[in-house]
Amino acid sequence: MPKYEIKSKTNNLTFKRSDGSLGVVEIRFFIEAIKEFNRIIRIFDDVEIPIGDILGLRNLSAFVGEVFNRSVKKISGGYIQNNPHQDGYPDLLIMDNIGKNLWDKLSSQHHEKEPFSPFVAGGIEVKATCGDLKSGKWFTEKNIPKPIIGDQRLEWVTGYNWKAHHRETNNLIGLIWDFVERKPTIVSIMYSNNLKEEDWGKTVTPKEGGGRTTSVSIMNKMGIKKMKDGIILLINDQKYSVPFIKKLSKY
Repeated sequence: MPKYEIKSKTNNLTFKRSDGSLGVVEIRFFIEAIKEFNRIIRIFDDVEIPIGDILGLRNLSAFVGEVFNRSVKKISGGYIQNNPHQDGYPDLLIMDNIGKNLWDKLSSQHHEKEPFSPFVAGGIEVKATCGDLKSGKWFTEKNIPKPIIGDQRLEWVTGYNWKAHHRETNNLIGLIWDFVERKPTIVSIMYSNNLKEEDWGKTVTPKEGGGRTTSVSIMNKMGIKKMKDGIILLINDQKYSVPFIKKLSKY
C-alpha cells in the first residue's frame, strides 16, 4: 500500500457557491479516501480484472476520478454525496445545512440533469490526469519503447494539466495518477477555489460529424500554478518527490 506525505497546511477546503458565498468541508475526507481508493483498485487486481486494458487510457482517467469520488462519499459517511447525474456539476455535493436542504428539496428530481448542473449549493469538482507524454516521434527517434498501459509514466511525462467541458470550472480537486506496480495509483492531490475563465484555454468544440467527442478546454499555465500552490498530498516515494515537483515547477 503506497504511503503519502500530507502537504496541506489547512484542515479545510473552502469552496465558492454560485451566489458568491463560501462553504467549508474538512480536508481529511479527501485524504482518507486514498486508502479506500487503493483498496478498490487492489480488488480489481486480486480478481485479475485488467481495468486498464478494458477501459483504455482516456477512460481510465475518468475511472480513477469516479472511484475517488465514491471513496470520498463512503469515507464521509454521506456528508459528501456524488452528483446523481452523470453530467452534473460539481462532482461532489457537500451536505452542510445549505447543501442538505437543497438536496432534500430535490429528492424527487435526482434523476434529472437540470437541478444538478449546476447544483447551486456548490461543492467540489474532481478531474484526474496522468500527464502528457513526449511525442511518438521522439520515442521512435530515440529507439525507446513508448510506455503502454501498466508502464510507469513519470520519466516520460512532459507536464500535467486538467481538462474540463467549460471554462467556468472552479473549486477543483486535481488528481495526478500513474501506474505504480502496474496499478493505477493516485500520486498527488491538488486543489484550487480561485480558478477563473482565463485559467482555461479556448474551448474546442467537436466538428460536425466528429462522433461522440465533447467540448473541452485545457487548463493553461496560470491555472496549473494555482493548482500546484494548493497541493494537498504527495506519494512518499523518492521516484516522485524530486522529478515530480520539478515537472510542476516549470509552470
